[in-house]
Amino acid sequence: MPPTPLSLGYRMPAEWEKHQATWLSWPKDPNTFPPDILPSVESTFAEMVGALEEGEEVWVLVDDAKTESRVASLLKRRERVSFHRLKTVDVWVRDYGPTYVKGRDLALVKWVFNAWGNKYEDLEPDNEAGERIANSSGLEVFRPGIVLEGGSIDVNGRGCLVTTEQCLLNPNRNPKLGKRELEAVLRDYLGVGAVIWLGRGIEGDDTDGHVDDVARFAGPRSLTVAVEPDATDRNHAALEENRRLLVDTVDKDGHDFDVVGIPMPGAIGNGDGRLPASHLNFYVGNSCLLVPTFGGESDRKALKALEGLFPRREVVGIDCRALVYGLGTLHCVTQQVPSVD
Repeated sequence: MPPTPLSLGYRMPAEWEKHQATWLSWPKDPNTFPPDILPSVESTFAEMVGALEEGEEVWVLVDDAKTESRVASLLKRRERVSFHRLKTVDVWVRDYGPTYVKGRDLALVKWVFNAWGNKYEDLEPDNEAGERIANSSGLEVFRPGIVLEGGSIDVNGRGCLVTTEQCLLNPNRNPKLGKRELEAVLRDYLGVGAVIWLGRGIEGDDTDGHVDDVARFAGPRSLTVAVEPDATDRNHAALEENRRLLVDTVDKDGHDFDVVGIPMPGAIGNGDGRLPASHLNFYVGNSCLLVPTFGGESDRKALKALEGLFPRREVVGIDCRALVYGLGTLHCVTQQVPSVD
């Protein structure tokens, strides 16, 4: 049997562990962001870059030199920004990009990306974009040969991982694999000893229930969970079930988690239906916590709760009303590169 990351001493670090950089893929796909939406989405990206580069490098994927020049003109500062000319279809680098694991050095795990269960044929070439990112790194690359997206998992860096059955057990991903087989892959390739299985994700999520909209680690023994107090809302029952599961869950050493509820923003939609808006799609940078906001009362409550959980970081609310039009927000469009320091 070939060596696995676990056998070589690698693990997936928690997102709050020190980064070298953050990957972003600059938006341009008109099928995701039509011409009337795209300028607002680009402004959102520029705001993200400005906040992140206070504490780390920002690596921006662009298709060519012309795009690089135009994007550079949109950024206020570029001291810690570097451009990588590598063609991608869309912005969802969390899902098609490689996952970084850390030991004495860094290595990569490149999963298969099938555009969330073969939903979008035009986005499937981003599986090759993820391969190009991995191959350009100069790092060792492990390929488990299974379908998995980065937004479907979250880890505490101490051996625990949270995910949803709706996504990982969906027959449009790995129909021949059950919980036991998937847990073995997650153990061998990410170094996790305990998998927390939640039920479903939120309404409007075309990824089949990615966990980064419903539950996120905020510390080794701290979990945030999305809550919807309105019992008439279609998210209420599924999110309450997830909350109860987490309250009754222990870590791999038998310790309880501190579970903190983060309110949902309520129903946000466009002409095609409900959008997957959630404050839990935050991104933990070195010096800041980027939190999606949507212009409602829940913004203030979510920011205040997260400030208490991440006291050493500047909590920055990023208006994501344009970005969520593409069916994802901040965590979906970022990918952390851990530091080896």
